Amino acid sequence: MFKKILIANRGEIALRIIRTCREMGIKSVAVYSTADADSLHVRFADEAVCIGPPASKDSYLKIPNIIAAAEITNADAIHPGYGFLSENAKFSKICAEHGIKFIGASPEMIEKMGDKATAKATMKAAGVPTVPGSDGLIESLDHAKKVAKEMGYPVMLKATAGGGGRGMRAVWKEEDLEKALDSAKQEAGAAFGNDGMYMEKLIEEPRHIEIQIVGDQYGKACHLSERDCSVQRRHQKLTEETPSPFMTDDLRKRMGEAAVKAAEYIKYEGAGTVEFLVDKHRNFYFMEMNTRIQVEHPITEQVIDYDLIREQILVAAGVPISGKNYLPKLHSIECRINAEDPYNDFRPSPGKITTLHAPGGHGVRLDTHVYSGYVIPSNYDSMIAKLITTAQTREEAIAKMKRALDEFVVEGVKTTIPFHLQLMDDPDYIAGNYTTKFMETFKMKTPRE
Repeated sequence: MFKKILIANRGEIALRIIRTCREMGIKSVAVYSTADADSLHVRFADEAVCIGPPASKDSYLKIPNIIAAAEITNADAIHPGYGFLSENAKFSKICAEHGIKFIGASPEMIEKMGDKATAKATMKAAGVPTVPGSDGLIESLDHAKKVAKEMGYPVMLKATAGGGGRGMRAVWKEEDLEKALDSAKQEAGAAFGNDGMYMEKLIEEPRHIEIQIVGDQYGKACHLSERDCSVQRRHQKLTEETPSPFMTDDLRKRMGEAAVKAAEYIKYEGAGTVEFLVDKHRNFYFMEMNTRIQVEHPITEQVIDYDLIREQILVAAGVPISGKNYLPKLHSIECRINAEDPYNDFRPSPGKITTLHAPGGHGVRLDTHVYSGYVIPSNYDSMIAKLITTAQTREEAIAKMKRALDEFVVEGVKTTIPFHLQLMDDPDYIAGNYTTKFMETFKMKTPRE
């Protein structure tokens, strides 16, 4: 087992990893930028090393600084959390070259699954259902027209190196294709340094449902059931739940088997997520694989009583998994609380938290790194907390979430708490009747309405 793990991340996920390390008797090292000097992950780690100024490119994305921090503290492993370098094949390779275990996927695995066109071809070879689309990248406008005509409109253009919704365009008729292709390529090139595009059939009334998997070093994998992540804004998830209100026993079995097949086909090591689009007829299609821990992992932990960070560490240390698949015993919902103004197009709201009262009680979990007096930097993602409620039924979990959101007081900055309160009262959400298009019609009511 590892003696000391450096956490190459910040905020609530860094604190989450530190807590599991402490429980496992493993020393932890926090790294931080000057903007995060007062963050809780710095305070609770056994050691802390400043790795640079506030900008991510000069700190949390600066590989030489992170490797140097690991070497001076004698860390024998690095946990990358999510975001930043968690899916960076170069970082995974450099860790191995320095004799430091990267708690995550191998460089080869990240390269194979990180590029969406390559991942799709791999999944097709594994026999996992994929969305009908181009074989490889779109070579020209004529090629795009040919592929679109074969599969039928509407189609979706996607950046092969994409993420966060950038480089994506829905096209409903041929005359709009040229303009959409040009703008998507331009956006993808600017965002990722790669303007490669591929095309897929646009799935109508889609739900975004992912399967949590874990694979060990011996080629065995298991799944930990599903999470429904369909409530999104600009392709960023706002809330997640498990089990999905759209799921059936048969669909869960088929999706779970497909996810395990995918993981074992590529001999995947670590915790990962196989993400699917599910249409209104409950046909499911592979979308992408995330080779890291997910933001929304706590809801899975809550419904099956399972520490995913602990399992990541055990697998990285060479411990085999049981191979058992898990089914949800309870219902859990997560609301991502961001420092944003939901009444003003979710504009970021960094600044000092003057008052903080955290909710509590049975079935309430709060993963956060903020406290009263904490200054939210403007340099990073705006998420300040994840509020998770767990109950016997979905109805009880929603009622518990409403109560917990009512108790959650954050003053000094704007937050998305009012949005989540209105979401929990929305008739379609309560009925489980939502798709990835849900936020296109959802309208915030002003406080006076």
